[in-house]
Formats: sequence, structure tokens, C-alpha cells
Amino acid sequence: MSVENPDDAGTVGVGPWPGGPDAWPDDPRYDPELLREGDRRNVVDRYRYWSVEAIVADIDTRRHPLHVAIENFSRDMNIGSVVRTANAFAVAEVHIVGRRRWNRRGAMVTDRYQHLRHHADVCDLLAWAAGRGLPVIGVDNVPGSEPIEGRALPREAVMVFGSESVGLSAEARAGCEAILHISQHGSTRSINAGAAAAVAMHAWMLQHARPTGYDGTPL
Repeated sequence: MSVENPDDAGTVGVGPWPGGPDAWPDDPRYDPELLREGDRRNVVDRYRYWSVEAIVADIDTRRHPLHVAIENFSRDMNIGSVVRTANAFAVAEVHIVGRRRWNRRGAMVTDRYQHLRHHADVCDLLAWAAGRGLPVIGVDNVPGSEPIEGRALPREAVMVFGSESVGLSAEARAGCEAILHISQHGSTRSINAGAAAAVAMHAWMLQHARPTGYDGTPL
């Protein structure tokens, strides 16, 4: 088991594996470079020193059947935040609809561990979901939407979010089985798209995912 390097107090992660190469674990999941140099990545402790490929493979054994889609028609800065939250909840895939390029800064490198899929437009996303029998649930505070609180959410589904400035497009709304909103009690018309996606994903997790410890281990 690795230990924090006492010379690196206050820094993130762990230093080189104690004892040098002769003490390295005989496990193909471990990355020799990380064992040698230390692991400063933003990963839970049980993934320390593991290669990216090994981490993805492990998450793939227990990903949730929830897909998350976000429209990217205005270079939305929130997409990185959505990807980071999706990785935290181990969703199946994040679908980027519209522009292929997006600002990855907010993802904090979590896009390396999260499966991503691009769709040229909403029609392509809806066709993909229909081909897999997945209902599409929109999340937007628009007239006719229903509160997400207390709503039974399908276990296998695609949750779709609109761009920060305009919300879901008309094409996306038309293709949704239901449109839900997050109840608000203040003066602002809407909350940040990245925050809304986090709340909605967590609402799904409360219904369909097991609680975990601080390191992501199921309780």
C-alpha cells in the first residue's frame, strides 16, 4: 500500500512508491512512470499509481446505465463541468451534440476516464437513443416541465441539457419523453447548466445507485 511522502506535505497525491523499483508491486494495473515519479492526479486513493487504461477498465465493470447529453451550439463553457460530474458518477457516456470542440479545462482531465460520443445534431442523438430503446429526458425550466423532485426516473435513459444561454433547443424538447426542472425558490431565472446537470445526475443516483464511501467503494 502506498503512503504519502512526508517531504510533500500539503501537496495533492502521493510521491514515488516507497522503497524504489525493487519494492514495486507486481501488478499490470500500475504505471511504472507513476511508481517512479509519484501520482499527483485528481483520482481517488484506490487508483493511485494505476494507469489511465486500468482505471477506465475498472470503471467500465460498474458504469451506470445513464447517459448524459449536452447541446454545444455556443461553445458552452459548462461542458467540462458536466463531464467531470459524469465521471464522478460513472455514467455510461457523455454525448456532445453540435460543435465537436469544447473547452476541456473544466473537466480537470476527467475526460480521460469518461467515455464521450459526438453527435452532429439533435436528430443524430435522438436516433442513437431510439436505436437502443433509451428514453430521452430533458432537463430545463420551461413551461410545461415537471419538477424532478419525487419523479421516478428510468434506470436506463439519456438526460439531455441545453446550452447555458438558451436552454434546450426546440428540436431537443420535441424529442424528449418528458422535460423536468429543478425546483428553485429565489429570484434567478435559472441555475448554471453545469450545476443543473450535477443536481439532475444526483437525483438519478439517489434512485438507482448504491451509496459509496469517500473513495468510491460501494458500502
